[in-house]
Amino acid sequence: MSKTRYLKMHTIAAVCSLVCVSAIASPTKFTSIQTETFNTPGSVSNAWGDYDKDGDLDLLVSIKGGEVRLYRNDDGIFVSVGKVLGLPIKGDQIRGVSWGDYDNDGDLDILGGSNEMPIPSRSYVFRNDNGEAFVEVAESIGLAIPGRISRQSNWIDYDNDGDSDLYAANRTGANQLLQNENGVFKPLGYASGVYDSRRTVGTCWFDIDNDGDLDFFLANQSGDSDTVGRNDIDKFVDIAPELGMDETQRLYSEGGVGCALGDYNNDGYIDLYVTTYGDNLLYKNNGDGSFSEVGKSMGVVDPDHTVAAAWGDYDNDGYLDLIAVGYHKVNGKSEPYGKLYRNTGTKFEVDNRYPELTSAGDHGVEWVDFDNDGDLDLSVTDGYGAVGGHFVFRNEMDAATRAKSISVLVLDNQGNYTQQGAIVKFFDAKGKILGSRIVSTGGGYNAQSARPVYFTLPSLQPITVEVNFMGNEKLSVEVKDIKTLANKALMVHRPANSK
Repeated sequence: MSKTRYLKMHTIAAVCSLVCVSAIASPTKFTSIQTETFNTPGSVSNAWGDYDKDGDLDLLVSIKGGEVRLYRNDDGIFVSVGKVLGLPIKGDQIRGVSWGDYDNDGDLDILGGSNEMPIPSRSYVFRNDNGEAFVEVAESIGLAIPGRISRQSNWIDYDNDGDSDLYAANRTGANQLLQNENGVFKPLGYASGVYDSRRTVGTCWFDIDNDGDLDFFLANQSGDSDTVGRNDIDKFVDIAPELGMDETQRLYSEGGVGCALGDYNNDGYIDLYVTTYGDNLLYKNNGDGSFSEVGKSMGVVDPDHTVAAAWGDYDNDGYLDLIAVGYHKVNGKSEPYGKLYRNTGTKFEVDNRYPELTSAGDHGVEWVDFDNDGDLDLSVTDGYGAVGGHFVFRNEMDAATRAKSISVLVLDNQGNYTQQGAIVKFFDAKGKILGSRIVSTGGGYNAQSARPVYFTLPSLQPITVEVNFMGNEKLSVEVKDIKTLANKALMVHRPANSK
């Protein structure tokens, strides 16, 4: 699809009552696309994945009336195909959606968690049959999880055996971790330490202690303290109190809602941002298993009703920026509210140049390069605003700035998408680290996308891409000419004879 690119040069001056972003030489522009297609109200969660394996990312949106709407990406034009492929158009409210290949057959399946009350809710799994149909199979594979008031669902390989297990957060009951045994799931027992009964909404998995397996962070609501579950192979141990990450002094009206993972300072370690009903939190990863809370000093606290956040380098300067969305009451009515934080390399500054991004969504938020052109676009959902809808904003960055980006798709040794939580590090020709990115284990609002990681380089000089798989296995790939990867991802497979 042909596109017109825009480039404007302007300077942003500081205004006394606003925290404004520093002037940027080449600011970009965002265009809302297919507004009539995406105007359905009551949209809650959104996630991206290439369900038909055609090389571009398709959009999945959950809608309050029970519809799971799938848009096929046809070279940047989105076509609604969920109904034709067998996804529901009404029924239980699906509160969250997650892409993952649970059956290791090479195509992406969907987990949808419902939120029906007082009718007992459950989870749904839609098996992808080669991109031609989706079949609901949750009960037959042990993932119906009856009575679950769903929030975040994470496809992750907690036991490093090569297949995707499932962590299911529960807003009103105990969370569960279900082990994948040849495509059938069995819940771990209470002795495993995963049956946390705190009211969990957001869940992020990453290797907190650098020992080669995935640990988890739980953002807990309604005054409950947060959880950090250290993976000790045979059980999980809550170490949030010793790390100072438990947040015990909360009112009932306060609590964690979402979490987002990203290496904001490009030191090679994954940091954690937590959205809350209260002061948001930014935990800087110190690299030794400890974290420092730096939200206030870095300028990303924003004490409002924040629901979800996403990291993404929207201006291609090499640093992860941050968007946080939520809602507040205006004359008794709910209105979307958000902030876009630009990462200057030393701190974050509120970027007020794009109100169309921060006023459109109140729940789902995902950065994604849906048109494979080298810059990050944005998708959001508005579930409670007067207008409602789900929106996609195309980034109209200039070609020269887009040319310095690289996308990396991490797969297992069979070419399947099962390596969630792997860390991709980028080094220059002298071996200096440029930064790192994590293969998504969940984020946004109750969502998990299956997509490449995205990084912007300081130049077009040769680099080394190092993928750190769980199980303490590494693979390095030299990229001598970045231009050969324009409009496509570098595919990195886990070495043969490994899980």
